[in-house]
Amino acid sequence: MEHDRCLELDFTDAGPDFPVTRRELFQLLGGGIIVLFTAGDSIAQAQERRRGRSRRELPEDFNAFLRIGEDGKVTCFTGKIEMGQGIVTSLAQMLADELDVSLDSVDMVMGDTDLCPWDMGTFGSMTTRFFGPPLRAAGAEAKRVLLELASEQLGVPVEQLAVEDGVVFDQRRKQNQVSYAQLAKGKRIERHLETAVPVKTPSEFNVVGKPITRRDALAKVTGEAKYAGDIRPPGMLYAKILRPPAHGATLTDVDVSGAKEVKGAQVIQDGDLVAVLHRYPDEAERALSKVRAKFETPEADVDDKSIFDHLLKVASEGSDVSRGGSLQTGEGHAAEVFEETYLDGYVAHAPIEPHTAVVQIEGDKATVWASTQTPFRARDEAAEALGLPSESVRLITPFVGGGFGGKTRNLQVVEAARLARLAGKPVQVAWSREEEFFDDSFRPAAVVRIRSGITDSGSIAFWDYHVYFAGSRGSQHFYDIADHATVSHGSSRGGGRAHPFATGAWRAPANNTNTFARESQIDIMAAKAGIDPVEFRLRNLKEDKMRAVLRAAADKLGWTPAKAPSGRGYGVACGIDSGTYVATIAEVEVDEKTGSVQVKRVVCAQDMGLVINPEGARIQMEGCITMGLGYALTEEVRFKGGEVLDRNFDTYELPRFSWLPQIETVFVEDKNATPQGGGEPAIITMGAVVANAIYDATGVRLFQLPMTPERVNEALRER
Repeated sequence: MEHDRCLELDFTDAGPDFPVTRRELFQLLGGGIIVLFTAGDSIAQAQERRRGRSRRELPEDFNAFLRIGEDGKVTCFTGKIEMGQGIVTSLAQMLADELDVSLDSVDMVMGDTDLCPWDMGTFGSMTTRFFGPPLRAAGAEAKRVLLELASEQLGVPVEQLAVEDGVVFDQRRKQNQVSYAQLAKGKRIERHLETAVPVKTPSEFNVVGKPITRRDALAKVTGEAKYAGDIRPPGMLYAKILRPPAHGATLTDVDVSGAKEVKGAQVIQDGDLVAVLHRYPDEAERALSKVRAKFETPEADVDDKSIFDHLLKVASEGSDVSRGGSLQTGEGHAAEVFEETYLDGYVAHAPIEPHTAVVQIEGDKATVWASTQTPFRARDEAAEALGLPSESVRLITPFVGGGFGGKTRNLQVVEAARLARLAGKPVQVAWSREEEFFDDSFRPAAVVRIRSGITDSGSIAFWDYHVYFAGSRGSQHFYDIADHATVSHGSSRGGGRAHPFATGAWRAPANNTNTFARESQIDIMAAKAGIDPVEFRLRNLKEDKMRAVLRAAADKLGWTPAKAPSGRGYGVACGIDSGTYVATIAEVEVDEKTGSVQVKRVVCAQDMGLVINPEGARIQMEGCITMGLGYALTEEVRFKGGEVLDRNFDTYELPRFSWLPQIETVFVEDKNATPQGGGEPAIITMGAVVANAIYDATGVRLFQLPMTPERVNEALRER
């Protein structure tokens, strides 16, 4: 689908050298009605700034854009990308509702740096929370502008007009009407409103809140959907790149003569980059296999067994995440004190679609198609590699086949850009599965140490929590504990001194590790107090939202109180992520001969405020629960120094369909509350809920993720 060009309207931090004038803007945009607004500003504030105040004073916030074309179609431009989370549907729902148009009439243009406003990237379950409000505000303002135009054309007051499916009509004489298409035809209209326009209330919604099948579903299941690897510019070459055997290895000698003998192969050597290009990918692979290289690999000083001791040795003193009361005073009130250490290994993103990029250079401009969560950052990185200004590079993001935080890094984009510049032809870099496991960043290995205590009455007396290298997200407790401290030691990102390879965000970064540790510790205290784990949490919870989701999950399961271990195999865990409150209860079965764990049933309740698309939100919960089974039970990267030992799914085991439990989801919805994140929260409780269920079934406690059959067996032997 072709769309008129739309430029970035983010004036919030543009400074005096913002490169486009208002006249140039409208020349580029062509026909249609354009709505301009600055998120965070009231209409009056925007008007005041338009009268001459410095653009430097504008707030740093999202700008959203929409265009109503001459055909009545509504185009939404967003720097966000679609990677399976469903915002291609939910954002369209929000805009359609505010404009009073059909959902089918809204087209989404996503992650195109020439057409969409600047965006920091798609991660952190932030799209609905942070892009949704300004998008709805734009829709509300656009509708008001159209009503005013219709009022002038129809000769009736605005208050007498209504809108249905993009048609404005006189409520007293419905045949007196005009469509959005007729109002926009051949016009270039910029109209600023003097007063703020309220967005709809939940009682006025027609599209928001309804379960809608994903708009990209048919294209994806039929193969019509395009990904970066489907792009084929004329003359494109496939690149295969020489990789080192381990992170930190240095290339000392290389012989490419064998590769040059392959007909049609183009060999490129540029510093640390050695690659073979060919018009056929299998021939490029064959040519690369003929390259003879020697590497100097540093001696391994850490592996997947010794990494936790290493992390504790190199950790910083740490910084407070939260603190209150006095730990010494709280410990004095404790009848029982508990001190435990929790371990969590490296985990791969392992998306279905590996990192891929295509770069085409035409004169002094370039176009990049990339699987990325950060289109504008990727554009800038490509521009630097090409030696071009950023405005000369257009990055287009097709559908992305999974990211989970790993596609915020754009190494494949830089590689493709360098090779395209040197080859003088379009180049595709598509990582193999082995490259994906080696070159992608990993969720960091981490350690959590907790000292806590309970009183004789079963209240939590104190809480001393230290997390090493996971990060602070999800480390804050939400229980009623007067005397507490939460401290984070070391960064979750990067490599070098702490980690032997790159680490970074992995779906709900840090929160999976922190929730595993916190909720396991809570369960330990509940068992020692002889109190049912649901009841123990309810006694010690201080937030009504958390109490409500926990009760909702327990009611859905049909929970009957019993102190653990009860032999039933029931586990409980609670958490907060991206503003969403989640409670999960799981039922497991443990084979004590093999140590294997089968999760039989999972009930998950969420309070995510207003639910934009219940069907999409439910799918995300189910996906989180399924993915969470992986880090809970099998997913772990084995390594020796910088050498990654798991390079494919023959040794790195993802969840299988045969694993899937009965999954039941519950929304504890507050339609008047702000929508919160839905792409990650349900995953954070999976490690803890399975660990607690294993304890309830067997009486053994697992302190390290993943809880493999070997680790379960070891714990059973020590029982």
